[in-house]
Amino acid sequence: MCIYIYHLQMDGSLQSTNGGVKTELDDILSQIAELDKWREIFNRRGMELQGCFGMRPLERLKADDETEDVSRSPTKTPQAYISHLTVPYSIPRSLAVSQSLGGHPVSFEQALSLRKILFGNTFHVFNYEWKKSCFKFREPYSNLSYALEAERGGARAIQMAVQAHIIKYLLFTRPAESCTMESLGEVGDKEQERALAAALADILWTAGEERSATISLVTSERCFTPHLDYKLDNFTERLHLFTFKKKDDTRKFIYEHIQCFNEEGSHGVILFLYSLIFSRSIVRIQEDLDITSTHLLHFSLGNFSCRQALLNLLLTGRASPNVFNGSLLCDEDGNPLVQPLRGVLARSDVGFLHWSREQAEHAKLPVVGSMLKTPKLPIWVCNINGTYGVLFSFNRSLLSDWKMEHLFHLYFYNGQPTQGTTAILTIDTHSHHWESGSIDNQGDPEKRFPSLEMTIRTKWEGAAIDWNGTAPFF
Repeated sequence: MCIYIYHLQMDGSLQSTNGGVKTELDDILSQIAELDKWREIFNRRGMELQGCFGMRPLERLKADDETEDVSRSPTKTPQAYISHLTVPYSIPRSLAVSQSLGGHPVSFEQALSLRKILFGNTFHVFNYEWKKSCFKFREPYSNLSYALEAERGGARAIQMAVQAHIIKYLLFTRPAESCTMESLGEVGDKEQERALAAALADILWTAGEERSATISLVTSERCFTPHLDYKLDNFTERLHLFTFKKKDDTRKFIYEHIQCFNEEGSHGVILFLYSLIFSRSIVRIQEDLDITSTHLLHFSLGNFSCRQALLNLLLTGRASPNVFNGSLLCDEDGNPLVQPLRGVLARSDVGFLHWSREQAEHAKLPVVGSMLKTPKLPIWVCNINGTYGVLFSFNRSLLSDWKMEHLFHLYFYNGQPTQGTTAILTIDTHSHHWESGSIDNQGDPEKRFPSLEMTIRTKWEGAAIDWNGTAPFF
């Protein structure tokens, strides 16, 4: 039996006293050193070794080779261990595009401006709920195959705005397609991807004033070295921007990289939000805003929620901070304002309805103007007690022919996993007033009727609403 004695050198290496004869133990120690080097590199980039945190080098090696005798594999290289490396949800390495794809790397100045227009400062970063959010569809060829999954959280407003544009594409944009509930249930996985690409491109193109659109994707390397006044998120620093001058080119590019928006770990919602801001341009967004709103996200109770300006940007292409029509030049008393308050200037394809029980009780419910209440197509994003959903009709003429508004159906989807089928509501605007069916005439009607019904009545005042056997859930 041979005994080898090793001395620790100043550089951290081990030197044997037998004249440096290479042994199998030398190989193992060399591999451990290499593995530690790779571990340090990957940790610097926000990655991790699966199941290896808190383990010393020899313990990690043993854990990786519980079923394999390392001493019998002296030729095993560090590359063999790289296959055990996994990427946490917040670092979409597997979804990163090559820098050879083109585009322009984001600059430090652009990243700073991006943070300021979103958060109002350069130190806030998106939390876990935002990072995990993407545009993931429900099961294809099902009752909800047209629908996106949207959990509770600040990103839900963006997901439901995109959902509204997906419905627009599936019902009113595809050629020679019937507008029925059955047609929405026949959407397969490829059609889901086409619908998502079309919806995202549509929103970005509108924000770019129908002249250009910019798409943000993540690459593997940082594009700049941040300064002390900037907090790293290991995501924004790796953006590349791709600008297109044709809407169809925008849609095709998104479709070719759809996994960057719809797969888990993609930061899909954040990527799209960045794309939206760059498509509109930070300068134009600042011009859209007024003294009531200087940035797009609101921080409260540890989470970020979308301000109305961001929702209006998604729906109209302009980051107007208010829901009334036009601009407000005077206050309630008729006195001129120092700066005008900016509202919605034109009708868009998708509208907006708002109801808050708390605000209604204090007579502070904002009055949504006709520009948002009466869109070009019968699709509305609804903010109901701070939670978002989509209300829509299959009848394209609903808002252009007053006779269609006597008795009609509306369909509602809110993105929650508990909703297993689309809610169908029958709206009757002429037979009788909505309060006549109530037994408790002394109580507050706002507390006796579901909030979704009250939301619908902000558009069709006095309408009676039938849930068609479904238990009211919103």
